[in-house]
Amino acid sequence: MAGSGIEAEKEPLLGDSTHGSREWDIIETEEHYRSRWRSIRILYLTMFISSIAFSIVIMSIWPYLQKIDQTADASFLGWVIASFSLGQMVASPIFGLWSNYRPRKEPLIVSIFISVAANCLYAYVHIPASHNKYYMLVARGLVGFGAGNVAVVRSYIAGATSLQERTSSMANTSACQALGFILGPVFQTCFALIGETGVTWDAIDLQINMYTAPVLLGAFLGVLNIILILTILREHRVDDSGRQCKNINFEKASTDEAHVPQGNIDQVAVVATNVLFFVVLFIFALFETIVTPLTMDMYAWTREQAVLYNGIILAALGVEAIIIFMGIKLLSRKIGERAILLGGLIIVWIGFFILLPWGNQFPKIQWEDLHNNSIPNTTFGEIFITFWKSPRVDDPEGPTGCPVEQAWCLYTPMIHLAQFITSSVLIGIGYPACNVMSYTLYSKILGPRPQGVYMGWLTASGSGARILGPVFISQVYTYWGPRWAFSLVCGVVALTLTLLGVVYKRLVAFSLRHGRIQEST
Repeated sequence: MAGSGIEAEKEPLLGDSTHGSREWDIIETEEHYRSRWRSIRILYLTMFISSIAFSIVIMSIWPYLQKIDQTADASFLGWVIASFSLGQMVASPIFGLWSNYRPRKEPLIVSIFISVAANCLYAYVHIPASHNKYYMLVARGLVGFGAGNVAVVRSYIAGATSLQERTSSMANTSACQALGFILGPVFQTCFALIGETGVTWDAIDLQINMYTAPVLLGAFLGVLNIILILTILREHRVDDSGRQCKNINFEKASTDEAHVPQGNIDQVAVVATNVLFFVVLFIFALFETIVTPLTMDMYAWTREQAVLYNGIILAALGVEAIIIFMGIKLLSRKIGERAILLGGLIIVWIGFFILLPWGNQFPKIQWEDLHNNSIPNTTFGEIFITFWKSPRVDDPEGPTGCPVEQAWCLYTPMIHLAQFITSSVLIGIGYPACNVMSYTLYSKILGPRPQGVYMGWLTASGSGARILGPVFISQVYTYWGPRWAFSLVCGVVALTLTLLGVVYKRLVAFSLRHGRIQEST
């Protein structure tokens, strides 16, 4: 499947095969073709490393934060987690604008250098005598700021591929991103063998332990990435047919380069695609957030069981996502990107609909530690606590079941395990399809012009979704329960499907819209 998926990379692009036409000649030399794809693959690696920078410490932030600063609470943890997305949301438009007017090596190298420096800062946050939690907050925020180069990566790939190559390239990019999210926690688990004490490099006062080793690996990969960008990456830009285009990012210009086609970008389609992408990221972020609390409430899993079992489930969904990314490259050639996006949203809606509670079997009620009948005010950070919180020494298991403080536990039927697994599989199919199709359609709508700023706004909308999704689901779930929570999610997806239906005919490539090329079927 993967071999078929890169079929578009097999040969240099050729012109019209009609004798006598000016396009009979090869419009891309073998040397240019190889250089272009080497550069694109370097950016696949950049996306992979950027994902690892986020996920490699996600399971250890809470215990490390407690270790370095006893004043840190659950609320502050939420801000530490959110700081990555906040930093990325701020940086994406900035780096995108920069890449439109300067060689794209510049924002890439600067952003990666910021991430490397931020990872080094994270390794030293235990040194200051006080306010350590704020140093960690700054470090994670700067790592997120550096991850704003995702906009530059996708902008480059969109500008360096023809329409024929675009879907495959965007799918490969998303697959590398998903692989980074999967392998990050795996690396973290391996580094856990070092232990909390680890070893100390006295000369530079560096502690290498289970908390700092992952970020040091991230810093090393960042330095390696900078070297590869400096030595291999070249500026390439082609139009929708594959002809070289001239712009400021080119180091050398050819006399045969095509001019950028004139025409207005469909701003309605641009805004609609941003909204669609926001919803896609929003629903998956809230799903990831609610998985652990939901399974602990419904199946009376302990914290250790929830982390283990849900870790396995999310890892399996990551593998499933990579398979989907590879498969839709082939499927898109048969039915098109819009149809896959529509189908993906329908599958996601079915997945959340299956999660709705039904029947007459109720979850086990957690009566322990009951102080009153009020529902506690959930702080921003508490929605993440169950991922990191370790069992107490004096109570290794802790109370299990659905807390009676959540009044809905008394009258809401449980969600059966088969429901949960089926729903997870469906969401794991629909989300990656919607994710890559959103990016692909967006890049095609924008056309061959520099896309840095537009990609920056798209990345920022996704970052905002990852911030708001957990807040939304934690509040609704805590106060109203899964029936209301998943019903509202189904409503949001239904509204999104309506929006997609309204703008469906406008989600076409720039060159198709202006009649410069014919749509292939």
